Amino acid sequence: MIAHLNGTVAGISPDGAVIDVGGVGLRVQCTPDTLASLKPGDPARVATSLVVREDSLTLFGFGSEDERNVFELLQTASGIGPRLALAMLAVHSPDALRRAVLAEDFGALTMVPGIGKKGAQRIVLELAGRLGAPGEFADGGPAPARKAQPSWRDQVQSGLMNLGWSARDAEQAVAAVEAESDGEGVPEVATALRAALRKLSKQ
Repeated sequence: MIAHLNGTVAGISPDGAVIDVGGVGLRVQCTPDTLASLKPGDPARVATSLVVREDSLTLFGFGSEDERNVFELLQTASGIGPRLALAMLAVHSPDALRRAVLAEDFGALTMVPGIGKKGAQRIVLELAGRLGAPGEFADGGPAPARKAQPSWRDQVQSGLMNLGWSARDAEQAVAAVEAESDGEGVPEVATALRAALRKLSKQ
């Protein structure tokens, strides 16, 4: 198993990054929080989880060991694959997921595209007591998020579409987030994405 990558950020896309390790570019799919902490040309260390399928090898990257461990634990629940686990971590931090499971907060869990009420109930039933308590596994977390580039709107819209929303819904949610910012400057991509997801979950 590839536990982490330590190299230089060669490139970033809306749903992942390429890390150059010893002259080999390894593509990792990441959460918005992790992507926000990466910058092309800078050194980076990301915790990773390798998902093996018959026709593919997919590497997922995270800003902390805790986030990677929660990603893997989520997949032990029925019906939760790597894509849905990544979507859960795009919407909620590891501790937010712990709080949701402990409090049986189905509303928080159903904010994630692809999780309905029955799915949320199943997650709580199967993961109760397995994710640990909030704050128990804090290890410093990911590096502080960098301010997004002017293309934050495109990044957020692409992120929403990767999570299953239509282009129209994604565009409307981004417009609503931008309107609420009221010219306060360029928001962080992860913060804007979460705000957009909250708006979409209320539709």
